Amino acid sequence: MNQTTRILVIDDDESIRKTISMKLRHAGYVVDTAEDGKQAIKKSNENFYNLTLIDIRLPDMQGTELLTSLKETMPKMVKIILTGYPALENAVTAVNNGADAYLFKPLNTDELLKVIKEHLDKQKQEEEYSQEKLSQYVETRVRALNENVFKKNQGVD
Repeated sequence: MNQTTRILVIDDDESIRKTISMKLRHAGYVVDTAEDGKQAIKKSNENFYNLTLIDIRLPDMQGTELLTSLKETMPKMVKIILTGYPALENAVTAVNNGADAYLFKPLNTDELLKVIKEHLDKQKQEEEYSQEKLSQYVETRVRALNENVFKKNQGVD
């Protein structure tokens, strides 16, 4: 992974933030942290993140609520919920609010890195596809405009 992939880790437990951050940095990611939802929203308004890891229970809001706020500021950012309180209702709410994945604590680091890589690869493919489609659209429009200019110069309507 290159040094431009940025991840925001949001968890009120400092030891979890530090452990996850260390593992992600070791894997080559640029990592930032937030201890609550308010701090996470502020950081997401100030910085770009490719992916965020969100604890489901934060001191100032539920992680599922934070998903909605982050979706507004960074709709293409991958959002992964982390929980030590697995419940079907939480999983459904998380997915309905835009979570891309739902992982259980204690985290298996290898599994976490695998899920992150899969989602970042998918994000990159979608971005490349979007850029390709935009390029094709621009080329088509330029050809159409050139044809119109040619026809006007030839006196053809």
